[in-house]
Amino acid sequence: MNPLKLAALALIVAGVLALMYGGFSYTKETHDVKLGPIELALKEKQTVNVPVWAGVAAIAAGAALLLFGGKR
Repeated sequence: MNPLKLAALALIVAGVLALMYGGFSYTKETHDVKLGPIELALKEKQTVNVPVWAGVAAIAAGAALLLFGGKR
């Protein structure tokens, strides 16, 4: 399988996942205060929303690569 087909399939899978889940979240750990042996650490949950148009565009781009990418 050539790299172009792999990229196309990765775009399609990423687009479908973006449409299914609508975003992703991650935990960011920050160290704010450090006083000698005492250290205050905060864990903050961040959420990133993926727009619907981005998922549809990824699927369309992947499909276009599969259909028209190999023809020269």
